[in-house]
Amino acid sequence: MEPRQFRTLFISDVHLGSKAAKADFLLDFMRHHEAETIILVGDIIDGWRLKRNWYWPQIFNDVIQKMLRKARKGTRIIYIPGNHDEFLRNFPGTHFGGVEVAERMIFEAGDGRKYLVIHGDEFDVVVRHARVVAYLGDWAYDAAININHALAFFRRKLGLPYWSFSAWAKLQVKHAVNFIGEFQRVVVEEARRNDVDGVICGHIHHAVIEDMDGLRYINTGDWVESCTAVAEHFDGTFELISWQKIESEDQPAPGEPADMAALQLLLADRKPERAA
Repeated sequence: MEPRQFRTLFISDVHLGSKAAKADFLLDFMRHHEAETIILVGDIIDGWRLKRNWYWPQIFNDVIQKMLRKARKGTRIIYIPGNHDEFLRNFPGTHFGGVEVAERMIFEAGDGRKYLVIHGDEFDVVVRHARVVAYLGDWAYDAAININHALAFFRRKLGLPYWSFSAWAKLQVKHAVNFIGEFQRVVVEEARRNDVDGVICGHIHHAVIEDMDGLRYINTGDWVESCTAVAEHFDGTFELISWQKIESEDQPAPGEPADMAALQLLLADRKPERAA
């Protein structure tokens, strides 16, 4: 099957470094989708978890190498760090293997409309003002993710598509629903202050494309719970893609091993000497 072609792909919240990351789903998604530009909207690498407990299987290398191969073949890749990969916020304007790092950006779509692209954690009061509480919540969240992992294993064995228990459970909790709504509101207001037509973000693991107060709100979702990405067509229209089943089980082409020493230096807030 020929890959679908897009002007831009937006991907966020992959959380490589976490056992919950659906790297196999993302790798399969990237085999079936191509774009002139890929914008990584934060939390691609989970530095919080890697600092606590190093976990980096080969499939994570495969995802990184797939991205780098796309960059070498001409795809522009822009990385906007989130709170879990905040170590990269020290290097705005830096290029790593053809990947550009930016704090935020104004993106102009194919139809001329402009969008503020941010991860979104700066508008999460818990992350901004109570870092310890955020870490504790992150650990508690792991319990629901572990249930996800078990369910996904058995559903795949039965030939069923992926379904997220944690995403379902989150939407049953009133406080979580209220938080999502408040987050959307303040992010849209930030877009209005930047005099753009909408906002594209991640962070809260809740994928959606909708109009709010005259502006377009787009959240890319994640690759821990929902396995979603946002694609921009060449005419400037957007599509939310949910990748619920792995379509091809072929092995990825061998690539150079990821530079783990460089990643560990970045986690320690030290810039690798080879970075330009």
